[in-house]
Amino acid sequence: MPQAPTPKPRARASEKRRRLTTAAARVLHEQGVERTTLGDIARAADVPVGNVYYYFKTKDELVRAALSEHSSHLGELTARLDELPEPRDRLKALVEAWLEQREVAARHGCPTGTLAVELDKRADGTLDAEVGAVLRQLLDWAAQQFRAMGLADPDDLAVTLVSAYQGMSLLANALRDPDVMTREGTRLLRWLDSL
Repeated sequence: MPQAPTPKPRARASEKRRRLTTAAARVLHEQGVERTTLGDIARAADVPVGNVYYYFKTKDELVRAALSEHSSHLGELTARLDELPEPRDRLKALVEAWLEQREVAARHGCPTGTLAVELDKRADGTLDAEVGAVLRQLLDWAAQQFRAMGLADPDDLAVTLVSAYQGMSLLANALRDPDVMTREGTRLLRWLDSL
């Protein structure tokens, strides 16, 4: 029986970098930037720790890669939501996607929100603007939906929606209670229906 062809070195390198980026997003979310080592990410990606330095010279480069992963995930999510015909349905599906992650939020908080808080506390202040760009991506998408609904102050409505999500994620995490997300998410869905 013929064996499958061995992947080319460039393809293997690309796959390894991808695994490291995905692992960085997950481990940084679970453990935080300060408590995470490059070794933690290497183990999660099943990559020898020495190889991490080939792709990422510093932990900040891995944080940047994790932020890119968050941005890509958000882009994929909103692209799927954009397939829904009505903007209100898109917004409600976004809230429902948040609710599907309530167990994760109760354990670790919002992936982007927790990074934003942690990075803001750092003295160098180089990455906090980059995490803000990911949150801005969500705000802009939500504002587009409110604008398409013909509502006044779509940017303010987007801030209200995203703030509610960040708040319920924070409370669910602090209280270790996913039901906070369920209750507040249900309230958000009713609010969207009332607009």
